[in-house]
Amino acid sequence: MNNVDTDLIVLGIWGVIFLVFIVNLFRSIRLVPTKSAYIVERLGKYHATLDAGFHALIPFVDKVAYIHDLKEETIDVPPQECFSSDEVNVEVDGVIYMSVVDPIKASYGVTNYRYAAIQLAQTTTRSVIGTLELDRTFEERDLISAKVVEVLDQAGASWGIRVHRYEIKNIAPPETVKNAMEMQVNAERERRALLAKSEGDKQSRINRSEGVKQEMINVSEGEMQRRVNEAEGRAEEILSIARATADSIEKLAAVISAPGGENALRMQLGEQYLATLGELGKAGNRVIVPANIIDFEQWMTTVGLEEKPQ
Repeated sequence: MNNVDTDLIVLGIWGVIFLVFIVNLFRSIRLVPTKSAYIVERLGKYHATLDAGFHALIPFVDKVAYIHDLKEETIDVPPQECFSSDEVNVEVDGVIYMSVVDPIKASYGVTNYRYAAIQLAQTTTRSVIGTLELDRTFEERDLISAKVVEVLDQAGASWGIRVHRYEIKNIAPPETVKNAMEMQVNAERERRALLAKSEGDKQSRINRSEGVKQEMINVSEGEMQRRVNEAEGRAEEILSIARATADSIEKLAAVISAPGGENALRMQLGEQYLATLGELGKAGNRVIVPANIIDFEQWMTTVGLEEKPQ
């Protein structure tokens, strides 16, 4: 190997060293975005946490070991099989909403906090569903979510994360159970329809009977009022006739007691007597009269308007 080859090799080595130095120099300049955190290690040991902004590191000494996004993130929990307390197998999946609050613990407190959160959410979901019957698992979604959030928060304190909420996406029972539940729902719906129809028919009958009852009450009250009015009218009529008769008698007595009144009364009665005798000849009349019908003086004596001879 001649000197030229040796010089080329040395030049190449220095070129590689210079290139590596330049690359590390550029890599030591870090621009951290908002809501992000960079964990810096110096010679393999934690050194600092870089917040948003411009930062310069020492080449070959400092390196960014972990990069964390501090925004809230969504993590899907894969479907898993769970057994309810009545031994029904259901498939459950969900979503975790969480964020990193302590980048140091998220880097060194757990190997993979996302995977750990998913596993803990699955085991907690299985344990909670195991205490509930199948029907209650659909009603107690909030209870299951609250329990998972509680457990994840306790573990998250050492993992540097905060779980905001956990939502169950689906609870899928076996097909046979699903068909049985659909039949049960249909039967319940038909029962409520029949009950509503019977209640409506019952209310309709009650309304009709109440209407008939009110109609009969109104008719009876109207009939009672009509009879009361008629009775009051007849009573008023009788009272008026009695008053008129009394007035007539008083006036007649006053006329008789007046001078010449008796003669005037005898004249009027005589006219009525003759008129009555004229009506006796009509066909169809049957009358009983005294033997001497033309003895007018006798008639006057009978009614007290003619004095008997002494």
